[in-house]
Amino acid sequence: MLEVLWGRGQETARSAQVSPSQLRALLVIEDHEGTNLRALADALGSRPPAVSRLCDRLEAMGLAERCPSATSRREVELRLSLRGRAFLEEYRAARKSEVAAIVARMDPAQVADLASGLAAFHRAAAVHRAAGGSRTVPARRTLGADSADTA
Repeated sequence: MLEVLWGRGQETARSAQVSPSQLRALLVIEDHEGTNLRALADALGSRPPAVSRLCDRLEAMGLAERCPSATSRREVELRLSLRGRAFLEEYRAARKSEVAAIVARMDPAQVADLASGLAAFHRAAAVHRAAGGSRTVPARRTLGADSADTA
């Protein structure tokens, strides 16, 4: 099921001319507003030069902005633009609509089973995280804590 939903989300992003890596970057920037390039690179599992080029493209599309850091003249902070926020709102609305359309085709017993399974998955994921399980994106409190960026 997650593959189906992820695939549909990627199709939605591609139809808006946003690559999967650009979408991931936008989501990280949204969750960690004001992060720097090095921290974004760490979160994406990429190298700072590649992420800098990715941010160049996001800026050219009007989806993200680089701003001088309020705390360091050497750092650049990344923020979503108004257009970037609107894009993510539209992206989420399209995904929500897609999921609603799929769930509407299911009978009530299947919906109940799905809800039960997702609740169990959510509980197991919480236990996994509490036990120190891995996360794809660093926690908000650590993202960028040790990173300086001169780009």
